[in-house]
Amino acid sequence: MKPLRLLVAALAAALPALIPSSFAGGGTGAHQTTTGDLTLDRAVGIALQQNPAILKALQQIQLNRGQIIEVRAQTLPQVAVNSRYDQRDKALLGGGSNQGQGLTGDVTGRNPRSWEVSIQATQVLYSGGQIRAAMNIAKFTNDSSYFSLRDTVDSTIATVRQNFYTVLLNRELIKVQEESVKLLGSQLKDQQNRFEAGTVPRFNVLQAEVALSNQQPILINARGNYYLALVQLAKTLSLDPGADGRPTFNAVGELTVSERNYGLKNSLDLALEQRPFLKVQRLAILSQKEQVKVALAGYQPKFYANAGGLVRSNTLSNQLDDTVNGWFFGFTSQWNIFDGLATSGAVKVARASLEQAKINYDDSVQQVALEVQQAYVKLQTARATIRSGQKTVEQADEALRLAGERLAAGAGTQLDVLNAQVQLTTARSTELQARADYNIALADYDRVTATATKYAETFADPLVQRNAPKAPALKDPPAKKKKP
Repeated sequence: MKPLRLLVAALAAALPALIPSSFAGGGTGAHQTTTGDLTLDRAVGIALQQNPAILKALQQIQLNRGQIIEVRAQTLPQVAVNSRYDQRDKALLGGGSNQGQGLTGDVTGRNPRSWEVSIQATQVLYSGGQIRAAMNIAKFTNDSSYFSLRDTVDSTIATVRQNFYTVLLNRELIKVQEESVKLLGSQLKDQQNRFEAGTVPRFNVLQAEVALSNQQPILINARGNYYLALVQLAKTLSLDPGADGRPTFNAVGELTVSERNYGLKNSLDLALEQRPFLKVQRLAILSQKEQVKVALAGYQPKFYANAGGLVRSNTLSNQLDDTVNGWFFGFTSQWNIFDGLATSGAVKVARASLEQAKINYDDSVQQVALEVQQAYVKLQTARATIRSGQKTVEQADEALRLAGERLAAGAGTQLDVLNAQVQLTTARSTELQARADYNIALADYDRVTATATKYAETFADPLVQRNAPKAPALKDPPAKKKKP
């Protein structure tokens, strides 16, 4: 695991400001079990260090670096050592009877055994631009892997935040349901006391019992959802479970709502300029352009230079240790005058692939715009629902208080109290859900606009107008947080 830890540790150095200071976390890159309180910042830090998607993206960078080395090797001299040993039948050497010559070899005087050792260097002089284009493709692919990593990081951060808020939501829903069960239990006890005193019929007790029984499964379901949300968060963080198979951490946080100053036009501009996903698509276009050059190189001749030295046995001597040596130097070339239209087909394939890359980019731009609009609408909807829900909770709480007073005074019915209790529970649940929806939508909004993280940008994007005004960065206003 040591190379993996070193690779993870080098991530921040390779991509400056990849891990925001507020998200700094511990860990070694190996799966670990986290106990105790787990904040959102710490959860994101753990995910950045050991989430499988990020680790795989890091390995893809290493893979692409290896490919660059492979392509670069074509521009460097290729040095090889060759050796050969050969032994043949004398008849193959034009032999026969030595006719009293007194020689131990054949009549030609050649030794049937021979060997040679040579060292040769070969250098490509001209390849029709194929090697240069291949180098550019390798570099574009390497840059693309960095942007893919950044896109994976943004997606992972968004997923962690969404899972974390889901945990907080389900925990708060448990509290709401427990409070509802508690109130319904108190209502049941009150009706039992009144029944024993002879002031209410048995029907009131049955109504209270049914209402309490109906609320119990909702509480059980809320607890189950909370456990499943913990499991999902642990999976995203790649945290090993405890000895009993359950998550060992306790998510700490609140479903607060922070106002964000943003506009749809500004959001779209940010996404089109900053999304790593779109940069990957743009690099794919550049790579395909170079691929066309590679295919066109098939029409061009290729020239090579080679030089070296050779040591071999003397073929005119019977002694294997009798050697001759020397050097050689020369040029070779190859020009396919007709290759069965293979090059023509390769050019058509490359050009079609280039057009596909352009179409994919245009489609990706529309997809990003759709994602931004969806996230933006969800934020607006959730924020409006929160405002409405807060007022509804106040009204439902007051309605329950008045229903209880009317029942105590004999002017109301038990059904009024039960209905008011259900409405209050629903209002609280709806308001909490809206808070969670807002934070989840905000996490997705930061992902689709690429504003969750900041990077040192080194890619000069030729498909973005250089003189176009940059959209201002989104900034949170002074902290204004409303607690549930």
